[in-house]
Amino acid sequence: MRLALIASSVGFIALCGCVPQSQYDDLMNAYRSKEQQLLQLQNEFDTSRTNEEALRRQLAEAAADLARARELVGGDKSALEALQKRYEDLLAQVNALSPLPASVNDALAALADANPDIFEFDEKLGMLRFKSDVTFDLGSAKLTAKAEGILSKVAAILNSSDASGLEVRVVGHTDNVPIRRGSTAAQHPTNMHLSAHRAISVRDALNGDGVAANRFMVAGYGEFRPIVANGARGAEANRRVELFLVPMTAVAAADASPAPRATPVAPAPRTAVESENLK
Repeated sequence: MRLALIASSVGFIALCGCVPQSQYDDLMNAYRSKEQQLLQLQNEFDTSRTNEEALRRQLAEAAADLARARELVGGDKSALEALQKRYEDLLAQVNALSPLPASVNDALAALADANPDIFEFDEKLGMLRFKSDVTFDLGSAKLTAKAEGILSKVAAILNSSDASGLEVRVVGHTDNVPIRRGSTAAQHPTNMHLSAHRAISVRDALNGDGVAANRFMVAGYGEFRPIVANGARGAEANRRVELFLVPMTAVAAADASPAPRATPVAPAPRTAVESENLK
């Protein structure tokens, strides 16, 4: 209904010739996009029962902004500029939404601040980024002792009641340096394998500390999603495992219960190497 009103308003004003059609089209497309985003967020937050009140305030403001589109009938350029300003304010509010409950967000931020050499935390994305060079043994999917200790603390946060409705999407990445060592290739034939196996190792560690098995999604992108340009020896920043925390579906949340640790993927025998690039 809202979109129909907006569309009719746009058509009327375009006929009046008050402002360029393209300017109205851009504005209306932006509104449609943000409305869909807000509806998706409503479904996700309602399912996980987190930040519901904050989201409903955002939805009310969105409805008010969309309703103002009706006032554009017979309006002029100043009316459009006012609506554009209200839209920009709404966009800033949507972008400021955190996908995580406040207690979970604060606990992860504090843990990241205390261990900056292991991982960083992006609270806007609900994402933990573990640095492969210090999280794993060189050229393998075996977690270091320090990384295992940190993951135990992450698991404790994920096992809290406030985090029980969150799914954990574990995604591995590498740089573009190909696998060369025979001992590494025996377990991880390509960077795609290595990235996936490292993600599985993180998943297994969290599961072993009580995070329910059905809360995980695991993936590996190999070298194909770099975040910085690779050099002759790759790039440290591209060698990473990321954890994205997102609301679970209602079906998955109903079945979320602690599960025994799955058998981890056997790592390659560790050999004497000087850097991650000597895979």
